[in-house]
Parts: sequence; C-alpha cells; structure tokens
Amino acid sequence: MIIDCHGHYTTAPRRLEEFRLSQAAFFHDPARLAALKPPQITDDELRESIETGQLRIQRERGVDLTIFSPRAAGMSHHIGDAKTGEVWSQLCNELIHRICAMFPQHFAGVCQLPQSPGVPAGNCVAELRRCVEQLGFIGCNLNPDPSGGYWKDPPLTDRSWYPLYEAMVELDVPAMIHVSASCNPAFHTSGAHYLNGDTSAFMQLVEGNLFRDFPTLRFVIPHGGGAVPYHWGRYRGLAQDMKKPPLAEHLMNNVFFDTCVYHQKGIDLLTGVIPVRNVLFASEIIGAVQGIDPETGFHFDDTRRYIEAAALAPEQRQQIYEGNARRVYGRLDARLQQAGLLQGESAASLT
Repeated sequence: MIIDCHGHYTTAPRRLEEFRLSQAAFFHDPARLAALKPPQITDDELRESIETGQLRIQRERGVDLTIFSPRAAGMSHHIGDAKTGEVWSQLCNELIHRICAMFPQHFAGVCQLPQSPGVPAGNCVAELRRCVEQLGFIGCNLNPDPSGGYWKDPPLTDRSWYPLYEAMVELDVPAMIHVSASCNPAFHTSGAHYLNGDTSAFMQLVEGNLFRDFPTLRFVIPHGGGAVPYHWGRYRGLAQDMKKPPLAEHLMNNVFFDTCVYHQKGIDLLTGVIPVRNVLFASEIIGAVQGIDPETGFHFDDTRRYIEAAALAPEQRQQIYEGNARRVYGRLDARLQQAGLLQGESAASLT
C-alpha cells in the first residue's frame, strides 16, 4: 500500500474562499459578521472537485490513500479572532469529513485547528476532540506561527502549548507542523515561509526538552524538513554544544519528515541522512509546485518516481510508503480496517 501523508483540499469550490474573504471584510461589523452564512456546497460539487483533481492524480501515480486536510495557506490563522477562526476551521473540517466519507478507501482526515495569534493553544482542544472522536480524523495540522511570518507566539516547547499536546497524546494523534499563508512581504508563502517554518520548528525542538514531558508525542515536519537534512551536521553540533543528547535519542523517536522534495538529489539526500524509519511518503498534490520539470519530463511533485529511483532496499521503500505512516498515525490502522484496506501485521511490527 502507498500512503501519501500530506494532501490538502486545494480544489475546494470557490465559494469556500469567498466565505473566508467575507469573514475578513465583515470582521469589524458585528451585525454583518453574525449574519454571514456558511456556503452550501453540494455532494456533487465535492465529488467533482476530488474526482477531477486529487483522486485522478492518485490513480495516475499509483497512490492508494492520502492523509487529507484543509488547504494549508487557507488556514489563515492571522485573520479575525479566535471565534471567526473556530467557525472557519469547523467549516473546513466538515468538508474534509464529507470527502473522507464519500471516498473512504482513498482519504483519511486530518483537521485544521482554530489557532489565533496570542490565543493559548488550549483553545484548540475542543475542535481536535470533535474531529477525532466524532469525525474519525487521525491527526491535526499545527501552525507554529499563527501570526503568518512574524513569529509572535512562544516556541513549540513553551508550556502554553501543553494542553494541546496532552490532548494529542490522550487521543493518540500526531500533528503535521505546517504554517499557513505568509503576511510578511519578505517571505514568499510556499518558497520561503513554509520552509522557514519547518526549519524553525525543528530548531525549537532541538533547544527544548519537550519529549521528556511527552515521550509519545509525535510530529511530522513536512517539505523534507526544510533545511534540516541538508544541515544535519549543524544540528547535531548545536545539540552537542547545548549539552543535549544525540539527536537520535533527543528527537528522532518523536519527529518525522515527509518526502515533499521535488527533485531526485533532494530525495537522495533526505533518505541518505535521515533514518528511513523517520521518513514518510508524501507529495502534497495538488500543491505548491504543479508544473512539469523540463529536465525529466515528469511533474515535479510526482515524488513516487524519486523513491523508486533512490538507493533503497525493497523493505525500506515499504517503510516509507506504508509502515512509517501506520506507526506515526496511531489511529490509521483502524481507519484502514474500516475501509477494508488492511489485513495482516500490526503497525508496531513495521519497523
């Protein structure tokens, strides 16, 4: 089985984005904001958007299941306040739930959290619980910078995040650490801010001791980990200078990386530096880079080609394609069994 751990609903009907724009426009007009109604999106519209978009590409590239969440840039945690963010997150998460119910053999849900700059992360616990316990989601996306490129909130190791982590551990769900759109004109959203977020989050974890307090907490850092694999020696050296344990002990039982790296040499570096047990297959279709690479003739984001061409043993590919996702997403096996996709060994044996 090939499991893509990083997919966003980037093909949602236009009315969804129009609703968010209206929220922003009416934010300082309480009467108009209160009267704003969520868009009525039909099952047929959802089905068409998926069958002509993500599902079509999954089938073309031989991907079995995508771990699916709302559009990352669309989370826009900097817009409005905690209340408008809650309404927006619930709306986006409901659409993901409907898609997963329509296509249970192809999608498993991950939720957007109603984060807001300066608002403690505990504010997100109720929506996380709703999505996991009522909607059957298997994880969440966690934005380390709700301010959108200005980094106004405490680092991920700060105790203000702990109520959310406690709920994640209790529910046995990981978080993909994923920023949203950049408000800072110095940082392009997908070319700079995303990768800055990945790299900064990892360094925050290096500096802290979060996993002493939460030994079973799990994070997926997307986009190949930003700059981390390329500068692995730097991070090992910094951890050593800080008198931290070796990274293998300090972080690598809890931190994982995906394969949203869009060239062969990048994948070769990722799989050569990061232990294979810490790498999850992902493509981010339909995402930031959708064109064809003129050097290869294939789409940049057709990441399965890179895994197939990498110097990996068959059992290592199986770990990247399936086994690691099943270990990291503790609720995934039950979801696969429910969809009739899983028989045989448990996730714990896929190491």
